[in-house]
Amino acid sequence: MKKTVTPPELVRAAFEKEYPGKTAVWSEEYVGDDNDEIRYEAKYNVNHTTKALAIYDNLGNMKAYELQIPLSKLPSKAQTYLKKNYPVKTIKEIAVVADDKNKTTYEVGVEKDSKFYDVIFDANGGFNVSIEKN
Repeated sequence: MKKTVTPPELVRAAFEKEYPGKTAVWSEEYVGDDNDEIRYEAKYNVNHTTKALAIYDNLGNMKAYELQIPLSKLPSKAQTYLKKNYPVKTIKEIAVVADDKNKTTYEVGVEKDSKFYDVIFDANGGFNVSIEKN
């Protein structure tokens, strides 16, 4: 569980400029080969039914953006893979993710055998990898 934090002013200002009027719950995560880079994650509601996550470095540069989407918005190739490999009730969340290099992926959170996995697809819906989450 990530703890709630107050981000540096640069990060908060970048978020407020990009998403005026939105209220975020902030957490931090250490990434990189030696866990030497910090990322600030802003979770907020786009509207009543859709959540998003904006991820920034400590200088306020956006590193990634994750938007919750319904199964129907997932590329058909990814939908077919999921239907074949996971019962619908095991799918917990679906998001489209864009990173700071304009690379788009789709991440699907599934629960199987009491474990949680991120199943990741490329921009065309092709299966990429499945990662077990703690």
